[in-house]
Amino acid sequence: MEIIKDLPEVFEEFAEQRKNSFLAVKQLKDKGIPVIGAYCTYFPKEIAMAMGAATVGLCSTSDETIPDAEKDLPKNLCPLIKSSYGFAKTDKCPFFYFSDVVVGETTCDGKKKMYEYMSEFKDVFVMELPNSQSATSLQLWKSEIVRFKEYLEEKFGVAITEEKIAEAIKEENEVRKSLKNLYEVMKHEPAPIKGHDLFKVLYGSGFKFDRKAIPAEVNALAEKIEKEYAEGKMLESRPRILVTGCPIGGATEKIITAIEENGGVVVAYENCSGAKSIDKLVDEENPDVYQALAERYLAIGCSVMTPNPNRLELLQRLIDEYQVDGVVEMTLQACHTYNVETLAIRKFVNEKMGLPYINVETDYSQADVGQLNTRIAAFLEML
Repeated sequence: MEIIKDLPEVFEEFAEQRKNSFLAVKQLKDKGIPVIGAYCTYFPKEIAMAMGAATVGLCSTSDETIPDAEKDLPKNLCPLIKSSYGFAKTDKCPFFYFSDVVVGETTCDGKKKMYEYMSEFKDVFVMELPNSQSATSLQLWKSEIVRFKEYLEEKFGVAITEEKIAEAIKEENEVRKSLKNLYEVMKHEPAPIKGHDLFKVLYGSGFKFDRKAIPAEVNALAEKIEKEYAEGKMLESRPRILVTGCPIGGATEKIITAIEENGGVVVAYENCSGAKSIDKLVDEENPDVYQALAERYLAIGCSVMTPNPNRLELLQRLIDEYQVDGVVEMTLQACHTYNVETLAIRKFVNEKMGLPYINVETDYSQADVGQLNTRIAAFLEML
């Protein structure tokens, strides 16, 4: 399949995907297709897909509704939680409005309590995510996935077969492979494209409801980038940055902008919207589909896990494979798990990988853009 459009056009299309999907979600509802909304990378979307439902990431990356959220929630709470709740409460998120069910997870205390309030005006199904990756935890997580399946069957009056789940696993694995194939173009030195353009595709693809269409489109895009690279189209050599930490999107894209406007290029994202969510595939050979899903999702290296070796393993791989020169960690204010883990990440990057590291703590406002630019410019100059 050949994409005729220029690369910048394609990147902008993906950047606009979220807005374009506002209309698409209404069309799905008009056709009677159930919509399942979620907030987290731990959400096992294959279960909902097996039911024939559309899955969507809910609005949570803008400060627009935070003042509304603060009428109910404490001001010194993580902006992601306040934003999620604010969009839900004000009905300013079409995805939330059209979702039949919102799937929550017990990733952190703030979210757990917020879901309690949210359930007063929306059907919320909370999955109990264990906080370690032990054998006992795996057993619990598998039972939660089965419980989720049973909940959907009862709520929608459907039967979700293991055959359908196996089909959904294959389908979503193809999406993961294509996105991984795309972000691997950044292994080139110099980089072929800006990290921000890569991010637009990684982030935007989460809002495409036709999951089957994604692999061909993304693989064609990767092919086009490789072809143009071979013809000599690339950036000039710049310090190669890996971004890690809290979920990035919307307001926090200011971090990517600060890096790339001050002479760096983001070659890898370890965050939820980057490698973390697509690095591992679900084992298609495992006849126990629930076990396969539980193993794959529980292996995600999020800071809510104690201990959290999988995050370090992924970081090390990305640093080596993408010839990274420095690591920028973005933590959201009052995101305690990521904030506490910055010490371990700093030590790992400085001592084990021998690279410079900087942690920037921020929120969803634009008030600190000047300060961010100053700090990141100084960090890049040091490289």
